[in-house]
Amino acid sequence: MSVPLVTGADVAAAAELLAGVVRRTPLEHSRGLADRVGGPVWLKCENLQRTGSFKIRGAYTRIARLTDEERARGVVAASAGNHAQGVALAARLLGAEATVYMPESAPLPKVAATQAYGARVEMFGESLAEPLLAAAEHAERTGAVFIHPFDHPDVIAGQGTVGLEVLEQCPDVATVLVCAGGGGLVSGVAAAVRERRPDVRVVAVQAEQAAALPGSLAAGRPVALESMSTMADGIAVPRPTDLTLAHVQGLVDEVRTVSEEDLSRALLFCLERAKLVVEPAGVAAVAAVLADPRAFEPPLVAVVSGGNIDPVLLLKVVQHGMAAAGRYLSLRLRIPDRPGSLAALLAELAGVGANVLEVEHERTSTRLGIGEVEVFVVFETRGPTHAGEVIGAMRDAGYAVTSE
Repeated sequence: MSVPLVTGADVAAAAELLAGVVRRTPLEHSRGLADRVGGPVWLKCENLQRTGSFKIRGAYTRIARLTDEERARGVVAASAGNHAQGVALAARLLGAEATVYMPESAPLPKVAATQAYGARVEMFGESLAEPLLAAAEHAERTGAVFIHPFDHPDVIAGQGTVGLEVLEQCPDVATVLVCAGGGGLVSGVAAAVRERRPDVRVVAVQAEQAAALPGSLAAGRPVALESMSTMADGIAVPRPTDLTLAHVQGLVDEVRTVSEEDLSRALLFCLERAKLVVEPAGVAAVAAVLADPRAFEPPLVAVVSGGNIDPVLLLKVVQHGMAAAGRYLSLRLRIPDRPGSLAALLAELAGVGANVLEVEHERTSTRLGIGEVEVFVVFETRGPTHAGEVIGAMRDAGYAVTSE
């Protein structure tokens, strides 16, 4: 059975509905990415949208089109964070009572923001699967309308307004990269772009450890992942739906995946070069560009879909990103077990500009010879070239070096 697709006209109608409600987020040029790609690269900054992500677009469109009687019964949703905030704010603006089920693992800032927008939050289960079931049961029990994060034409049409803005802000765009979890955003963007500019290439980007689209496309039907493990919780969705898969099959040119290291590097890039705070899911499109910059025809627009990141996770991801970028280096070195040996090693590291962050001593390993000590050193470098220079200098100084 064929699934009706959202049209460009549907997206245009949603844009009229959202006028004065959502922000027309800026399109910022990235010289750092442009130099790699060999042409203009722009960032569509939905991390600066109301509630910190694009989700308000779809949530408001869906709730605004409910009847007065439906809105009076209230709305219910399940989300790890961004959809929760979008539903909470949209419901408040439209005078509906909102209940949101969130997993126990949801970042505290997202929980607090959802409550601040006026929703009643229920913490339930370890993954998003349990809150989804709880929200469905709540809807059945109370008559509240379930607002799915992506499986509804109104939600897709609302998200697609991002694509309309991209076409208006960058009329000569050749490629649009969009992160994808359940597929609502990329479905809407593709619907908007395909009708007005069929020559524009639309690329969906998933975290490789939560990539349900490739297997579902190969099977020709939604196929659930057995497990997921990614820092990009906003796009950690185990399966698309018939609706979103049909849009990806019919409108999206390519699906790419990015590694956790790619995501870390991209997040660090956005902080350092673009001066943007972005969550791991929101940076997936940028990660794809950094991982394979020559794969995309410029002018290129990468949708930065959200900026709601837990500060604790931000610290971990920045550290991970610096390690992935060669800015942190861990070495094991063997030195003589005698006074002054450690001081001499640290002096050698200082001499080549390595900033030591951590040092551990080990004397009892069976792999060590008599009179040897193994030292584990973590230090900061200026990048991969400098890291290589440090390793070379240590070996030239006579140390047995092992990289971690």
